[in-house]
Parts: sequence; structure tokens; C-alpha cells
Amino acid sequence: MRRSILGVLLLAGIFACDSIDSKQQTATTEKASEAAAAGEPAEDKRKVILFYGNSITAGYGLDISEAFPAVIQERLDSLGYEYHVINAGLSGETSAGGLSRIDWVLKTPVDIFSLELGGNDGLRGISLDETEKNLSQIIEKVKQSNPQVKIIVAGMQIPPNMGQEYTDRFKGIFPMLAEKHNTALIPFILEGVGGIPELNLPDGIHPTPEGHKMLADNVWAVLKPIIDEDNI
Repeated sequence: MRRSILGVLLLAGIFACDSIDSKQQTATTEKASEAAAAGEPAEDKRKVILFYGNSITAGYGLDISEAFPAVIQERLDSLGYEYHVINAGLSGETSAGGLSRIDWVLKTPVDIFSLELGGNDGLRGISLDETEKNLSQIIEKVKQSNPQVKIIVAGMQIPPNMGQEYTDRFKGIFPMLAEKHNTALIPFILEGVGGIPELNLPDGIHPTPEGHKMLADNVWAVLKPIIDEDNI
């Protein structure tokens, strides 16, 4: 399992969403105008769930529609929950990179924020104090953007390449952050997926669409109670 986790986090690609060209923007604007004229809502009023992370969140090697955030969106829709999911994953992202782009990401109002970063820091042997500081600042910025936001911290683990003490301390960062900032915690987002051949791509290290469904289950176990409480 540890070799699989290492592979998932070492093999980094660049994830980017296709931008909408000017013609599409014009068409979207026209449709919004028509909807407004017809007395229909012109914008999405659903609450926003934003998944912020690295290749795990981005769904490296898959179409974005197969990554676990998209699976979460399908589940929400099927159950009648009025939420819009945004996948803000970036393959190869570190905690420092996440901190540097968080202000831009938060231009979109967020109601539920899932933080899945730090794995690449651990594999590179980055100072644990620095990783903790970066992740803590991301959480603080999210809270500043919306004091009512609900935050989920996704736990991660690394193999003991940097020594057992470093490995143990790294694992402890995530529950510590969750306690410090009073957030929800996913103990280990890759639980049940890492090291399972049939749940990984042919390279043996990246989750298949079925593997991402398992990741979605791990996330859903923590996310659903938050959503249910939010809708009481």
C-alpha cells in the first residue's frame, strides 16, 4: 500500500480546465438574459462545495467527470441536495502552492471547503513546520472569506523514506489541524484504494474510475453529516 501511495503522489501531471471561448460566453450571456426576461433565475443559487487539492482531487489520468468530486456531485444530485461541486485540484500541488493561489480560488464564494494538500510536501521532505503553517494559513483564509464555511481536512500518509519520526509527525499534522481549527477530518482519503490493483490504473499507482468511487465513499462519510446538519 505504501508503494502505491508513493506512486500516486510522485507522478505529477498538470491539470487544467478548458476555458470558455468568447462565443460560448456570448451564448451564455444571451441565455441568461432570456431566462431573466422569462422570469427565471439567471444564476446558480446552489451552495458551493469546493475540493482543493493535488492529483488525488484532480483525478490524474482520468477525465474530470470520473474524479471523486464529480462522483460526489452525481450523488448530491441523485439525492436532491442543492449543492454545486467545484474541482480545484492541481496535480503536483504543494501546500505552498496551494497557499499562493487560494485568494484567487476564493473569489468564488464557498460554503463547504475540502482541503487535500500536503502529500507532495512529505514526499519532498519539506519542513513539517512549514507544511503545517501553510495548511493552517489556507484554512484561516477560507474562514475569513466566509465565517460560516464548513471545512473538511483530508488526512494523508507517506512511506517512511524520510525516517519513521518524520513519517509519524507528518501523519499527525492533519488531525492536529482539524482539532486546532475545529474542522471535520477524513482520517485517510486513500483508505481502501492504495495498493489494490483492480482499483488503480495500469501504472499501478493512480486510482481508476472505480477507485475514485471508493474515494468518494471516504469523503461522503464525512461530508454527508455536514450537509444534513446544514439543511436542518
